[in-house]
Amino acid sequence: MLVLGIESSCDETAAAVVADGERILSAVVASQVLTHERYGGVVPELASREHLRRIAPVVDEACHRAAVTPREVDGLAVTEGPGLIGSLLVGVVYAKALARALGKPVVGVNHLEGHIQAVWLTNKVARQNDASVEAASFPNVTLVVSGGHTVLYRVEIESGEAGSGVPRFRYSRLGQTRDDAAGEAFDKVAKLLALGYPGGPIIDRLAPHGKAAAVDFGRIRMKGNPLDFSFSGIKTAVLYRVRGSALAAEAEDRGRWQADLRAGGQRPGPDQIREHCSRETLDLVASFQNAVVSDLVERTLAAAESEGVASVGVSGGVACNSQLRRSFAAAAQRQGFGVFFPSPALSTDNAAMIAAAGYFKLAAGERADPTLTAHASLPLGVKAAA
Repeated sequence: MLVLGIESSCDETAAAVVADGERILSAVVASQVLTHERYGGVVPELASREHLRRIAPVVDEACHRAAVTPREVDGLAVTEGPGLIGSLLVGVVYAKALARALGKPVVGVNHLEGHIQAVWLTNKVARQNDASVEAASFPNVTLVVSGGHTVLYRVEIESGEAGSGVPRFRYSRLGQTRDDAAGEAFDKVAKLLALGYPGGPIIDRLAPHGKAAAVDFGRIRMKGNPLDFSFSGIKTAVLYRVRGSALAAEAEDRGRWQADLRAGGQRPGPDQIREHCSRETLDLVASFQNAVVSDLVERTLAAAESEGVASVGVSGGVACNSQLRRSFAAAAQRQGFGVFFPSPALSTDNAAMIAAAGYFKLAAGERADPTLTAHASLPLGVKAAA
C-alpha cells in the first residue's frame, strides 16, 4: 500500500510517500527557518502563507522522487492537529481536495502519533538494512519532546479487526508539560541571549564549550503527578540571571552583530556565535541544557520503571539534541532499558511519519468523511489511571 503523507502543522511544509508503513520512497521538507529567523520564532500568519505557496510543489516533488504519480498512491494521510490552525488548514484542505480529485481515501493523523510512529519507522528501516539491529518492543514508554510538546505515553499494540491482521495502537498519556514545552524553553532562552533561531540546535552546539555544573538550577519538583514536566521556572531563572547584568549588554551586542550580518546576506554559524559569547554565557547555556536534559531523562525512565516496560522511545525535534541522546543511552544501559530514537530527519516535523501512521488507519479500513478539518488542540490517547 502506497500512502502519500502531508504535514503542515507548524512551519515545515512536508510530503512523503511510504510503502506498507515501513519503506520510505520519498520524503520532502520545505523549511521556513529563513522566513521566521528575524523574529526569533514562528509567526503563524507568515507560516500559513508559506504553506500555501509551497504545498503543491512539495507534493509534486515527493511523488517525483518516489517515481509514482498521485493516481498511483492508494490513499492519503494528513496531519489534522495539534498545531497552528492556519498552517493545519492548508494541509487538510489540500489533502481533501487532492483525494477527492483522485478518488482516493484520506485519513487524518494526530501529529503526536506521527512522532511516536517515527521511532518505530526508523527501527523497521534499520532492521531492513541490518537484521542484527534490536527490534523495538511493545508495550513501551515514549517521550514526545519538541518545540510545542513534551508528553509521555504508554504505547501498546492491540489486535485489529478479525482477519485484518492490522495492529491497532493504543496510547495512554502518563505525563505532560504544565507550561512551556522543552523545545519552546530552548528557543526562548536562545532568544533572550540573542543566540539565533532555532535555539535548540544552537544551544546544543554551544553547550560543550561551557561547564554544565557552573549554574545550579536545582531539581524541578512537581506536585501531583510526578511524571509531569515544567520548564517555565528554569526559563525564568535564566531571565533573572541575565536581566540587568553584563550578560544582557553582551546579548544586545550579539544581536546587533547578527542583524548586521543578515542585512549583508550572511547567516552566522555556531562557531561564529561562540566567538561572540563570554565564558559566563557559555556556562549558563551548558547548565541550562544539562538541567532540561536531566529532567527529561529522569522522568521518562521513572515512567518506564513504573510501567514495567523494557523499552523507551524518544521522538520530536528535541530528540536531535546530542546530550539528550547520550544521556538516555547511558541511563538506559545502566537501568536495563532499550532506548530507541528516530533518525534526525524523522525526529523533526516530516510527512513520512504521518504516512506511516496513516497506513495503519487506511489498512484497517478507516476513512475520513467530508467533515475532516483541522484542530489546533487535538489530544492523543487517554489519560492513564492514577
